[in-house]
Amino acid sequence: CRQALRSAAGPEVDFARAEREHQLYVGVLRGKLGLRVLELPADESLPDCVFVEDAAVVCEETALLTRPGAPSRRKEVEAMKRVLESLNLNIVEMVDENATLDGGDVLFTGREFFVGLSKRTNQRGAEILADTFKDYAVSTVPVHDSLHLKSFCSMAGPNLIAIGSSEAAQKALKTMQQMSDHRYDKLTVPDDAAANCIYLNIPSKGHVLLHRAPEEYPESAKVFEKLKDHMLIPIANTELEKVDGALTCCSVLINKTSEL
Repeated sequence: CRQALRSAAGPEVDFARAEREHQLYVGVLRGKLGLRVLELPADESLPDCVFVEDAAVVCEETALLTRPGAPSRRKEVEAMKRVLESLNLNIVEMVDENATLDGGDVLFTGREFFVGLSKRTNQRGAEILADTFKDYAVSTVPVHDSLHLKSFCSMAGPNLIAIGSSEAAQKALKTMQQMSDHRYDKLTVPDDAAANCIYLNIPSKGHVLLHRAPEEYPESAKVFEKLKDHMLIPIANTELEKVDGALTCCSVLINKTSEL
């Protein structure tokens, strides 16, 4: 609660509430959606370790272990490596000491990657990602006023980018549109933080979207409610947001059959 990195000073995290919110998040993935959830052991020496998204980028059968931009977070990758090896994925390690990459800066659309160049991710990190996932185009997007690219955008459907309304978010979206050969639909929400949501396509459930709760971002929640083809699941994230955490930060989604 006290040692996690944060971009701005503010109220301390209520640990009991953070724990309840996280248990609900895991419970939705495991119980409501029937996904197999592997939980990494907590490490009290790594206060940011709940944000597992930053430690790896997984696409198909390949997992790229990142080199987080904050030196205090680099040891987080070790626990991620162990669990990904247990899934028999092809593991690629980022060993170049000039490279930095946080998974929160990586937006995979299903057809290409956008990588935010931020305080945590640099050009060399983006190049290694492009070398790792050669089947996909990789474009870089400058990120100035936010921690990560996905601090203000995410995928909300197979071809749908959820994007915040701030000038910085809209500028980044314009860059992505110019870089891509593909035309994406966009869902603009009033609050940048609410644009970070989790889209899943689950055979038995169809289109599923975990989004920020109406009590947190009422106007943005109303926008998500227009997605009539989705199973919409509101999730509160009030506590982890105090230390720059978003919904996508707390999981790495892996598309693999459950019998493993």
